[in-house]
Amino acid sequence: MVPLVHTLQHAYPGSRLTWIIGAREAELVGDLPGIEFIRFNKAAGWSGYREIRRLMHTRRFDLLLHLQNSWRANGVSLGLRARVRLGFAPEQTHDAQWWFTNQRIPNTGRKHVLDTFFAFSEFLGIPDRVMRWDIPIARSTRAWASALIPDASPVMVLSPCANPRFRNYRNWRAQHYGAVARYVQERHGLRTIITGGHSETETHYAEVISRMAPGTVDLTGQTGLKELLALLARASFLLAPDSGPAHMATAVGTPVIGLFATTNPDRARPYFSGAWCINRYPEAVRQYLGKTVDEVPWGTRIRHPEAMDLITVDAVTDMIDHLMATTPKSMPGASSVSCP
Repeated sequence: MVPLVHTLQHAYPGSRLTWIIGAREAELVGDLPGIEFIRFNKAAGWSGYREIRRLMHTRRFDLLLHLQNSWRANGVSLGLRARVRLGFAPEQTHDAQWWFTNQRIPNTGRKHVLDTFFAFSEFLGIPDRVMRWDIPIARSTRAWASALIPDASPVMVLSPCANPRFRNYRNWRAQHYGAVARYVQERHGLRTIITGGHSETETHYAEVISRMAPGTVDLTGQTGLKELLALLARASFLLAPDSGPAHMATAVGTPVIGLFATTNPDRARPYFSGAWCINRYPEAVRQYLGKTVDEVPWGTRIRHPEAMDLITVDAVTDMIDHLMATTPKSMPGASSVSCP
């Protein structure tokens, strides 16, 4: 979302932007300059919606960009008065979003999520894209990351788990990650730093990987989003399934080896790392749905516990060899800034 926000700021430098955002997401981007952030408490139930209505009942906006297809976002939008309520094309909406908008962008077809977001700015007559993130990272946080990953120290950051709050079919096997961590240590002299949250699944993954690859640094449950962003900025690359850290790495210019079998990387890959993503989604669609990618709705997910096994350890290590041999640790368009 951040490049779209920067695009709007560049096109309308005199406008005031308000971003209604979840508390967790605000930890990462809530200090972006020039934006008013209104935190929505997703866990508060109906009281969260009432609080948005209380905060906004005297205000009227010229434009509401309804950028999320969900009943929750629909509920939040009811507390906002806006002359233009711009949403997705009816064919691309979920959860009846068209009931909550009065103008819609054209159908964007089968595009990456970020390209779909930019369809909103193009609808507003803004042809150019500002492809940068510039998420602030405090100097103290950068110093902490620098101590863990000194200059010229090759490191693979490994974020092995997608969202642990429910059974997640996007996760590769812990033993496979352990084999890769051991390989990069022996073949490339890379240290591995494991990151993740406090869940039982993430803790188990870290234990298995660390046991298989001695010398691995386990930071599971020890980093906030800003600390993770600072680590990713210094990593040689990130290895991860389809998950938030993959897009965070993109924001700081770090290549991502993304593991995709249950979701379509053409829609959700880390934006600048398409060449490094391992894509077994077509095989998974064929094997578990009996169809081709073109025959299933855009955004279809494969919910089968063995789908990620279509990705082999050899495929991942071969991709790492290729990345290490051909690509410097930088990508176009991504950047970050420091603040006190």
